[in-house]
Amino acid sequence: ACSAFSQKSCEECLKNVSCLWCYTNNTCIDYPVRSIFPPSSLCSLSNARWGVCWINFEALIIAMAVVAGLILVALTVCCCYCCYCRGRSRRRSRLEEEEEQLARKREERRLQSLQRKHERKLKHDEIRKKYGLLQDSDNPYSRFENE
Repeated sequence: ACSAFSQKSCEECLKNVSCLWCYTNNTCIDYPVRSIFPPSSLCSLSNARWGVCWINFEALIIAMAVVAGLILVALTVCCCYCCYCRGRSRRRSRLEEEEEQLARKREERRLQSLQRKHERKLKHDEIRKKYGLLQDSDNPYSRFENE
């Protein structure tokens, strides 16, 4: 049925989606669905029109390839960026956890050190008391008496 639109206009031919317009001989032909691109024996790509009359098939293929390539590049960049950010946030959270753990251990060591220091002081005070070396806390400046 596409051949009925031959020798008419491109717009009338392309109203039917299954038709292809060839400018070399102004013919409307059935789109060769068995092959993705129409063979050059049927019509050259620069003179073939499909879908719209203002862009040739060659430019349409190039434009679609560029758009598809841009979409693929954008998806790849997005995926890589998301993976990188996710990995970075995991690294950051691991570092923060390790830092918190180190701070907790540091605090525990400090408290243990203070506790040991207090125990040593008590032990030394007992020894001083035992040998009479502990001064009264009421009168620390008592006179030394020799017996």
